[in-house]
Amino acid sequence: MSEDVNPTPSAPPPEAPSTPPPPAGESDPQARQWAMFAHLSSILGGLLTSAFGGWGVFLGPLVIWLVKKEEIPFVDDQGKEALNFNITVAIACVSLLILTFATLGIGALLTIPLMIIVCIGWLVLTIMASIKANEGVRYRYPFTLRLIK
Repeated sequence: MSEDVNPTPSAPPPEAPSTPPPPAGESDPQARQWAMFAHLSSILGGLLTSAFGGWGVFLGPLVIWLVKKEEIPFVDDQGKEALNFNITVAIACVSLLILTFATLGIGALLTIPLMIIVCIGWLVLTIMASIKANEGVRYRYPFTLRLIK
């Protein structure tokens, strides 16, 4: 029996196309969970402080952002995003309230429906952002003033 001796070495297997690694923190389950909490804490803060004007909507994201911003870059990004969005919503609500009082209540025909639309939009967008953050996706709220950079 003769052996087939071939002096040519076999070619190395083709390399798989390299994919860039995910940005730091996005694949970490703990980072995704904290980012989700940054978004959801505004709902909890709104519920807990609704009797006092709802000022707590930006308190939860602020605390989470301040505590975790140095440790986890993903939470730094999403905490700022949640904080900016909730500050923007608070500014819109205060503006509508001032408009209502400035028109001696007559403007309430316009401001109350607008306030309802803003509140429903806030709730829907906050839930969407929480879901995206839990998936590790950097979510950007529409119509947001980027006050904290």
